[in-house]
Amino acid sequence: MEYNTQQDRLIIPEYGRNIQGMIEYCITIADRDDRNLCAKAIIQVMGQLNPHLRDAADVTHKLWDHLFIISQFKLDVDSPYPIPSPESFKEKPKTLGYPKEKIRYKHYGKTIEEIIKKAKEFPLGDEKSELTRQIANHLKKSYYNWNKDSITDDVILKNLNELSAGELKLDENVTLSSHQELRGAPKKFFHKNNTNNKNNGSNNKNNKHKNNHHKHKNNNNSNNTRKF
Repeated sequence: MEYNTQQDRLIIPEYGRNIQGMIEYCITIADRDDRNLCAKAIIQVMGQLNPHLRDAADVTHKLWDHLFIISQFKLDVDSPYPIPSPESFKEKPKTLGYPKEKIRYKHYGKTIEEIIKKAKEFPLGDEKSELTRQIANHLKKSYYNWNKDSITDDVILKNLNELSAGELKLDENVTLSSHQELRGAPKKFFHKNNTNNKNNGSNNKNNKHKNNHHKHKNNNNSNNTRKF
C-alpha cells in the first residue's frame, strides 16, 4: 500500500492525484498530435471535476493555465492561449493602497461625512429636514453601538453641527429616536412587555392568595377530623 505522504506532492490539490498522473503521462507521449489530443481530453475532465469554474470568466483559459502549472511547465502542446511562464507566478502582488483621508469621528465613519456633504447641497425644504433628521438618528445609533453608554441628543446635535459646518440643523420641535427604537424595537413592544409584566405580577399575587386560602381550609378540615 502506498500512502499519500510517500507520493509526489500535489501541485494543485483541488484536481486530485489522478489528474496529475494523467498530465505526467501526457508529458511522456512522443507524438505531438497524440499529445495535443491527450491534453484536450484532460482539459475536459478538469472542467467536469470543477463545475463551479464554469461561472468564472475565461474558464477555459484558466484550465489551460492550470494544466501547465500542474505539469510544472514541462508539457509541450499547442495551447489556444499564451503559455504562461514560471516567472509570471513568482511576481509579488502590488501593494493595496488604502485611503489616507482623516476621519473626524471614527465611530461615525467616513461614509456619513460624505452623506452630510451631499445633504448640504439640498435646497431648504421638507426633504432636507427629513434627511437631516435621519442623519442625526444614524449618528446617535453609531455612537451607541460603539460606546454602549447613554448619550443625550445635545451631544449628537453638536457633532452634527461640527460635521456640517453649521449648515444642517434640526427644528426645535424635532426629537431624535430613543435607544430602543434605534435598536429596531418599536415602542409598542416595550409597552406590551411592561403590561404583561404587571399582569404577571398581579396573577402571581392572586395565585399566592388562593394557595394560602386552600392551605388554611385544609388545616381546618384536618382539625375537625381529629375531634371526631
